[in-house]
Amino acid sequence: MNDNTALQFDALRPRLFAIAYRMLGIRADAEDVVQDAWLRWAASDQGAVQSAEAWLVTVATRLSIDRLRSRKAEREAYVGWWLPEPLVELDERTPETAAELASEVSVAMLWVLERLAPEERAAFLMRQVFDQDYGDIAATLGKSEAACRQLVSRAQARVQQEKPRFTVPGDVHRDLLARFMQAATGADREAMKTFLAGDVRLVSDGGGKVPSFGRILVGAARIAGVYWSVEHAHPGKVIYRMARVNGEPGIVRYVGGVVESAQAFIVDGGKIVAIYVVRNPDKLAGIAPLH
Repeated sequence: MNDNTALQFDALRPRLFAIAYRMLGIRADAEDVVQDAWLRWAASDQGAVQSAEAWLVTVATRLSIDRLRSRKAEREAYVGWWLPEPLVELDERTPETAAELASEVSVAMLWVLERLAPEERAAFLMRQVFDQDYGDIAATLGKSEAACRQLVSRAQARVQQEKPRFTVPGDVHRDLLARFMQAATGADREAMKTFLAGDVRLVSDGGGKVPSFGRILVGAARIAGVYWSVEHAHPGKVIYRMARVNGEPGIVRYVGGVVESAQAFIVDGGKIVAIYVVRNPDKLAGIAPLH
């Protein structure tokens, strides 16, 4: 191994992490895939490799598929709804973090991707997110180009069903959440309802470690009531902070100074239409405590 080996790999590390995180939804699993890819790269005959990027992307994708398959039983035994480990930034974006955000994808998208088969998920990401051609996708997955087109088409149809009708500018999204957060802090149910669509959905992930809802909650009144009940169960101890959750405006909630949840939101038509609440403490360990 020489210095160039490490330099080539380090230049591609963010892309490899982006692939693995989008495939697996857990930071530690994605980092393990990147480390395994490094070990294979360091042990390979690099002189015989035409493109380091193509070689490493293929390896990271295949490792992610293998890990996703091996985790199938674990995911099926998971208590309640499974949401990805959120990537949370409590501070404003800086130029230094802009590159890291390229590896992020919305919690809502990962929620949809989780319902795809491993190869469907890989094919969709390679085509729609990383803009690879079907020849490369076929080589990576060991399938024909026609089969890969079918995988992408099926995945695209599933993703399209879940997408908001309109793209909301970040400042509009952030302003709506700030006003909703203010209403939640004041336990004002009527005010909260004005920011929620009538058929708004809330998905909660406690992982069996903390209480969470066993079904998807639907309805503005019901969900406003959930936020109201948190305030009344812990009077004077609930604090909300605006954050970037997987690169989008979101909220972190603290109870008694401890991180209680990271929350991601879909906004459409000027209303919140979906809320994803990650409460599993194993998935919140990377979030800074309240200062």
